[in-house]
Amino acid sequence: HEAHVEFPKEVYEQIESIENEIDQEEAKTRTDLRNETIVTIDGDDAKDLDDAISLRRLKNGNYYLGVHIADVSYYVEEGSELDKEALARGTSIYLVDRVIPMLPHKLSNGICSLNPHVDRFAISCFMEITPQGEVIDHDIVESVINSTERMTYNNVNKILAGDEKLQEEYSHVCDLFFLMKELAQILQKTREDRGAIDFDTNEAKVLVDEKGKPTDVVLRQRGESDRIIESFMLVANETVAKHFKWLDLPFIYRVHENPKVDKLRKFSTISRTLGYTIKGSLEDIRSKELSKIVEASKGTDEHVIISTLLLRCIAKARYDEQCLGHFGLADEYYTHFTSPIRRYPDLMVHRLIRTYLFKKKLDQETLFHFASIMQSVADQASSLERKAIDIEREVDDMKMAEYMEDHIGEEYKGIISGVTNFGMFIQLDNLVEGLIHVNDMKDYFSFDEVTQSLIGERTKEKFTLGDEVLIKVKAASKEAKTIDFELVKRL
Repeated sequence: HEAHVEFPKEVYEQIESIENEIDQEEAKTRTDLRNETIVTIDGDDAKDLDDAISLRRLKNGNYYLGVHIADVSYYVEEGSELDKEALARGTSIYLVDRVIPMLPHKLSNGICSLNPHVDRFAISCFMEITPQGEVIDHDIVESVINSTERMTYNNVNKILAGDEKLQEEYSHVCDLFFLMKELAQILQKTREDRGAIDFDTNEAKVLVDEKGKPTDVVLRQRGESDRIIESFMLVANETVAKHFKWLDLPFIYRVHENPKVDKLRKFSTISRTLGYTIKGSLEDIRSKELSKIVEASKGTDEHVIISTLLLRCIAKARYDEQCLGHFGLADEYYTHFTSPIRRYPDLMVHRLIRTYLFKKKLDQETLFHFASIMQSVADQASSLERKAIDIEREVDDMKMAEYMEDHIGEEYKGIISGVTNFGMFIQLDNLVEGLIHVNDMKDYFSFDEVTQSLIGERTKEKFTLGDEVLIKVKAASKEAKTIDFELVKRL
């Protein structure tokens, strides 16, 4: 895919002059939050810590949430070799056993990463939020922070679940996590009421040994703390987008358009056969209607199918200079502000905040410059994001096939996750997916597109989305990235 793996010599030369510690003179000009309780919550193996959180309850009963994001734009100047390379990469790429970072490690894991117990520069978005989930006031400032603790999702989940040993170990920040949970649930309910679609689909994680050989494929667990951080990042992104939409300045937004009617028709037909009906007009669909179907399917065998089919029929989110709203989040205003270490649009948002709000540069020349480049930056970031997703998926497919090469002849339970005229795709419990080809089935099967089924000519046997089956692994190829199953029986 021609992804940039090594950084050019010019980039390494430029970053040599970047210190490994913050400039204390610059720190004096910023809002000093070094005595505040601020924590990061990330995966166990994360090294690029973009975001940190502070939270307290105000005397009036409202919540005061601080989302502190690594101030990457302070170190990455527009037009520098470092900036050109970041723009050419567009995003970090997360593979099974490594990361291809957007920024060199000296920044992504070092001076920009909000590591614990060290001073770091941040851009902080403070929000006053009512118990009804409404942001009634906000402030965006340049800050200097010193993260109190580097927490992991696993440990915070255990603390919230009542793990006394961990509660004792982190007693100085323990109450904070329960307050976070309280606010996150309020924000989640606000989004639900608005009609945001919560797909909450599982993800597979391929575990590999030190040589890169896959040893297992497991489900990536999303716990309470993952949802807490997601809620806080969403509200910060919304708040920043709204701020700049009202200022009416050149800006970059994350947009998600309404699904195309023909795709919705297909989804509506299939979901009806599963017992779920879309109410109202497909031409003017509200996300709330689709959200209801996803919610109704939760806890049922069809949930995975409904979520997967809906994801396929919804347009991909992208970047744009216009604020066109976000269908999936049922939100009028949305941007990406929270991950500038690993996404170029977020870095651009930080650069615009620095220019407009902190430096107060609002002259015609500045505005014309950003207006003239914004759409091309947005388009390039969107296409590089799609490329990164393709690379990540291909590596996952290859590693899953390599894993299944060692399990040929074994039997597994699975569900029919896709039906085509050449066969049916079966998804196992660990999300590994393989194909049963129609030529390997004991009858001549024809494909019914309306019901997404295969129907046997002689036996009239019908296989449709969501059916449970027992399969045997027939073949797998790491090179071709394919896995073939044969049908043992339906369950």
